[in-house]
Amino acid sequence: MSAPRWDEEPEDGELVSACRSGDAESSARAFECLLLRHQKAMLNLAYRVVGDYDEACEVVQDAFVAAYKHLGTFRGEARFSTWLTTITLNHARNGLARIKARRSHEAYSLDAAMKTEDGELRQDPPSQAPSALKQMEEATVRQQIKSCLDTLPQDFREVLVLRDLQEHSYEEIGAMLKVREGTVKSRLFRAREGIKDCLKRAMGVL
Repeated sequence: MSAPRWDEEPEDGELVSACRSGDAESSARAFECLLLRHQKAMLNLAYRVVGDYDEACEVVQDAFVAAYKHLGTFRGEARFSTWLTTITLNHARNGLARIKARRSHEAYSLDAAMKTEDGELRQDPPSQAPSALKQMEEATVRQQIKSCLDTLPQDFREVLVLRDLQEHSYEEIGAMLKVREGTVKSRLFRAREGIKDCLKRAMGVL
């Protein structure tokens, strides 16, 4: 296959082929394009699954290293982004296990400020920012949603993140998790109900 047209926007398939070409410079450039294109979505996925920004960064780094090493196993039967998401999800599960192991030996407060993907603390917005009160209210809601997300069983949380935040199809999610589409829909329904009930309790509705 010919080299990607770098003056245009190469498709993922072209970039994967370039990575496999054997040409070191072309391979490195192609993989850098794939990394820049997908790292934000993968970081968002990892962060929503593990709930810790630093751990999510490590997860994504490990996932991209694994993806590069195993590009030869990518057969193109699914989209590259789907294949990469599966790898990232597997590494996120490992990251979540590490966090749970650490927290079993540490005190953990649900009132702790949440670190965002930008490394900032949501509960303390800059005082010079406009509409500071509104930002604090929005931050409180986001923190509550995150807390509710963290209370879901892992399999429910994964489906909710993949469908509602990553916008993957039921078919793709089923392939990633190796379950039937009916199972995906069932878990998604229960996850959404769990989030709703959690938020109602937090707001004193229940």
